[in-house]
Amino acid sequence: MNFVSILMNSKSDIEIMKQCTETFEKFNVKYEITISCEHKSLDETKQYVKDAEEKGAVAFIVATGVEAQLVETVASTTTKPTIGVEEINVIKSTVQTPIGLPVGSVSLGKTGSVNVAYFAMQILALSNKELAIKLKEDRIVQSKKVESDSFEIEVI
Repeated sequence: MNFVSILMNSKSDIEIMKQCTETFEKFNVKYEITISCEHKSLDETKQYVKDAEEKGAVAFIVATGVEAQLVETVASTTTKPTIGVEEINVIKSTVQTPIGLPVGSVSLGKTGSVNVAYFAMQILALSNKELAIKLKEDRIVQSKKVESDSFEIEVI
């Protein structure tokens, strides 16, 4: 079973990641979500990543808030795509991870939470034609909405 794994530093990150999980649900994409703090148990975090891979995790989303350690721990434990949902000061750290440990980064907040879901779904869509079609259809709908919104307020 292919799915996306979401790790958070703390329960407070759920408010941010709710937009992500709702986006997955809209597209019927399976996901797991858990709290994993590498400061409390580095071994536990690494074991979770290994177990998730064995169960079919295709990508890892890591809500880091203000610390980069969790996303870096996940990236160093897997060769699957790892994407951080981070504040700007953390992005500065994760874009400098060592060679061979790439981490995709999106901003913290609603936009980042939704965009990370789309990013992960694009990864899944590489081997899921049905999802690829849904994403293309969604892109058309979004484009038409922007055109409609513009038309409503446009004064030229």
